[in-house]
Amino acid sequence: MDITIQYTFLPHTDGEASLAFYRDTLGFEVRNDVGYEQMRWITVGPAGQPATSIVLTPPTPDPGTTEEERRVVAEMMAKGTYASIVLSTTDVDSTFEAVAASGAEVAQEPIDQPYGVRDCAFRDPAGNMIRIQQPS
Repeated sequence: MDITIQYTFLPHTDGEASLAFYRDTLGFEVRNDVGYEQMRWITVGPAGQPATSIVLTPPTPDPGTTEEERRVVAEMMAKGTYASIVLSTTDVDSTFEAVAASGAEVAQEPIDQPYGVRDCAFRDPAGNMIRIQQPS
């Protein structure tokens, strides 16, 4: 089999703030920006990797989502427990410094993990956990 990751989805609560984080702070390319009524889907991805994208999506775009489900999703996003992604870099310390200097919310400074990576973590504007790892 030849399987790759094409898209992954992360919720956003403020399209402009999320766009600024992924485009300006992380340096991702904007690949698509689509609006429908009060909703907005923004597709971003790392430069030089056109086959891999993150779709920043409304947290509950399905019209069948109940108010209780919307409330639970909003609570989990506020805690940073709803969605996450792990990114990779060749120099986690300098990447950490650049992302932290942007004003991004630091969740963990760089540390060596017992499972063989050095990593750090941030929360994006919607509360999603963004881990950045440097493999050993």
